[in-house]
Amino acid sequence: MAALDGNTVVITGGARRIGRAIALACARAGADVAITFLESKREAERTCSEIQALGRRAFAIRCDVRDPKSVQALARAVLRDLKSIDVLVNNAGMYETAKFDEISPEQWTRVFETNTRGPYLVAQAFLDALRSSEGRIVNLGSLGGLRPWVTHAHYCASKAALTMLTQVMAKALAPAIAVNCVAPGMIDSGEKKSAATLTHFAEKTPMRRNGTADEVAAAVLFFATAPKFITGQVLVVDGGLGL
Repeated sequence: MAALDGNTVVITGGARRIGRAIALACARAGADVAITFLESKREAERTCSEIQALGRRAFAIRCDVRDPKSVQALARAVLRDLKSIDVLVNNAGMYETAKFDEISPEQWTRVFETNTRGPYLVAQAFLDALRSSEGRIVNLGSLGGLRPWVTHAHYCASKAALTMLTQVMAKALAPAIAVNCVAPGMIDSGEKKSAATLTHFAEKTPMRRNGTADEVAAAVLFFATAPKFITGQVLVVDGGLGL
């Protein structure tokens, strides 16, 4: 029997990159999957088609995780169509590079709204359903939430806040819901990125390469299926880059 057979998984930002890999991994493990998208409708539809080809149900729902009304509409749609939720993956996020003295208040707010406010809003919206299923929440943090990156102050601070939010939620929502965090390092998701940047980080990484989206998805799947006694933990997927 597949590890998530009969389960329903909701993944924010599941249309592409790491979110897509998580969605497909959960489907392969037997879950029905709902993903959200904001701009990437075509990619979301393609991901749903791939999930359905695996014999699982799939839904793509537009949602702005920064907006409480949009999040509440997401929860209603998922529970109407899929009836329950067993695993929530807060993957939707925003990454931005900027020197500290050049970050505008608007940039700071925008990054925090997506990376920290969004997971809080989505988790709240599904709380009753997750308590009923004794489910799990997996937040997507970052190595940047554990290490200071000088050109990413707003991003690092938002992911550090998400790490603490994970730990608070783990205590507040126990024993019904287990809450954990996966913190990727440099991940080559196959999209356009400077070859020089990828080479630079690969050379700095003890494993001598960058990570893949599938490796992050495997870490998420671990928390989605692990004993519920594991809660409040941060699993770093970085090939040793943060050491």
